Amino acid sequence: MPLNVTIADDSAMSRKGIRRALPADWDVVIHEACNGKEALAAVDEGHADVLFLDLTMPEMDGFEVLTYLKNHHKKIVVIVISADIQPQAQALVYQLGAFRFLQKPLQAGQLHEVLHEMGLL
Repeated sequence: MPLNVTIADDSAMSRKGIRRALPADWDVVIHEACNGKEALAAVDEGHADVLFLDLTMPEMDGFEVLTYLKNHHKKIVVIVISADIQPQAQALVYQLGAFRFLQKPLQAGQLHEVLHEMGLL
């Protein structure tokens, strides 16, 4: 049975880059969200066993999404993919329950390692 994966990023180019970095043989159904509100809607609709989440988005940023998930959907696996590499941002991401923080631009090999580590591949 395929996993539901949501890619939440306000940049269409970034969402496309994440899609390209995913393993070709990974059994998933991919959904996309352009902002935090759409990401939470995808979660609430059951479209996000795994959520790839940007931090800087309109309407609701990644930190707000993580805060909501921590309080309402603790089972969602969140991998933050962001250009905001400040140590404070990374520490907060982990405090809010993200599994991993990956830096943009995303490296496909690094993503594959994380997915193996999580037991998703």
